[in-house]
Amino acid sequence: MKKTVLLFLLLLQCTLIAQTIKEKSIEASIGFGYVTVDEDIDLEGTGFYMQGEYVMKLKSWFEVRPYFGLIITDAETERKESFEPVYRAVCNAVLIGGKARLIAPIPYFAPYFEIGLGASIGQFETFTPLENIDKNGVIFHVPLTLGVALGKKNNFEIEFAYYMQDNVKQVVGAAAVGFRFPLEKQKSTPKT
Repeated sequence: MKKTVLLFLLLLQCTLIAQTIKEKSIEASIGFGYVTVDEDIDLEGTGFYMQGEYVMKLKSWFEVRPYFGLIITDAETERKESFEPVYRAVCNAVLIGGKARLIAPIPYFAPYFEIGLGASIGQFETFTPLENIDKNGVIFHVPLTLGVALGKKNNFEIEFAYYMQDNVKQVVGAAAVGFRFPLEKQKSTPKT
């Protein structure tokens, strides 16, 4: 019952948002992916990250962004001593969800912050002195992004994206670059 109510509220919100959209575009990002653990130990994995977003601009300073992405990481498995266990952090997952962006509407250099809610679907491994998690399936995550949009129309972006995955005691993220493609031509005003 709770899932049905949540789905209904989400669809209602999407319908209300769709009525106030000023501009639509697609954004593609690609970059360096990584995974680390919640514990205070030096443990990470590195890899590849890419993501696509459907951008709905509601105000010059506010956007809603459903996203679909992929992160593939490989664990660093060096042992300091031959008798020590090999601790690892691995995340190979599809990322799906929605974010809201607050942006300073400044041409050429517009800093922004994003927060949202989503799900990761894939393989997760966290093996540390305190945790031994090996999970396949779906988990929830909270995406946070800090970045800057560059260019006259703010179409080029440099960002640091983070996905907090508490269920598997991991934080995955990326240092990425992106480019936004408008879906509609801007209407020019006639000169008088």
